[in-house]
Amino acid sequence: MIEAQGLTKIFKDKKRGEIRAVDGVNFKAQPGQIYGLLGANGAGKTTTLRMLATILQPTSGTAKVAGFDVVDDPEKVRSNVGFLSTATALYGRLTSKEFVEYFGRLHGMDEAALAKRIGEIFDRLDMNEFRDRRCDKLSTGMKQKVSIARTLVHDPPVMIFDEPTIGLDVMTARVIVQFIRECRAQGKTVIFSTHVMSEVEKLCDTVGIIHNGKVLAEGTLPQLRERYGEQDMEEIFVKVVGE
Repeated sequence: MIEAQGLTKIFKDKKRGEIRAVDGVNFKAQPGQIYGLLGANGAGKTTTLRMLATILQPTSGTAKVAGFDVVDDPEKVRSNVGFLSTATALYGRLTSKEFVEYFGRLHGMDEAALAKRIGEIFDRLDMNEFRDRRCDKLSTGMKQKVSIARTLVHDPPVMIFDEPTIGLDVMTARVIVQFIRECRAQGKTVIFSTHVMSEVEKLCDTVGIIHNGKVLAEGTLPQLRERYGEQDMEEIFVKVVGE
C-alpha cells in the first residue's frame, strides 16, 4: 500500500522565493487497485511521485510505501517500488538485455532468477526482436519497453507509472495499458499518472486530481461523475481545476 500524509515539497528560487510544488497531499493507494493521479503540467503530480519513489525528499509530511517510510527507510522503499518516468534515460551502449540485467544485479538478484525473469518480461512485452540491439539504436516505443522491463525486473509490489504512454504509437500504448492492468490483477499497488483521459476511464479504480500542489478532488469514477454531473472524465477534470 501507499499512504501519503501531509506530503509537502517546497523549492527555493532566487527570483520567485519559495515555491510550494506539493502542499499537504494526503491519499491512499491500495493493493490490487490503480490510483490515477491527474494534474496539468506544473500541478505537482510528478514531484509527488518522485517523493514516493525517494528521488526527492519531502520538506514536511511523509509517506509509507509497502510499509516503509520514504524518509526513514528510503532503501527499503526503493527495493519495493518500480518507478517509470518520462525522464528515465537509457545507457545507449548497452543492449536491451544488458541494460535490464544491470538493474537486476543492482537489486541483488541471482543470475538464474534474473535470466528467468528477463525471459518472462521480454516475452510478455514482445521485446525479443531487439533484445541484443543497443539502446541508442531503438525506436521510442522500444526504449519505453526497455524502461518498463528495467522497472519490473525485481518484481516489486508497488508500481508508479508517470505518463508511460506519452509519445508512443497506438499499438505500443495498448501493450503498456494492458500490462498495467496485469499489474493490478497480480495484486500490485499501482499509481498511474497520465494526460490521456480515455486511459483513466479504462484503468483507474480511484482518481485524485491535483492542482497547485493540492488534491482538490478524489473518488471512484462513478463518485466523481455523480459529484460533478458529468460523464466525461475530461469535463470532470476541467470543472475541478476551474473551481
